[in-house]
Amino acid sequence: MKKIEAIIKPFKMDDVREALGEIGVTGMTVSEVKGFGRQKGHTELYRGAEYMVDFLPKVKLEIVIATEDVERCVETILETAQTGKIGDGKIFITDVERIIRIRTGEENQDAI
Repeated sequence: MKKIEAIIKPFKMDDVREALGEIGVTGMTVSEVKGFGRQKGHTELYRGAEYMVDFLPKVKLEIVIATEDVERCVETILETAQTGKIGDGKIFITDVERIIRIRTGEENQDAI
């Protein structure tokens, strides 16, 4: 089993969720996060004063899926979230040792 964490632009969230649903992803965790990479933030004007926005709003998706479904899931996220502009985000893939559903005690594949 693998965990996919994707940091994407907020306005792409609905499209990504829909596309993942179409390929059979049945659950995910979504968090509103802030951060920066090469983008390094930007400046904005507020009441005539310019100020620096260091952390940009992003959305973080966390999905745990079977290893054989990883590539299809990653391709779907890439195709759907990509704008071609700086700040599109990143995808991280890590191993998951064990999953336990709290309500039933089911483990691993049965718990997904």
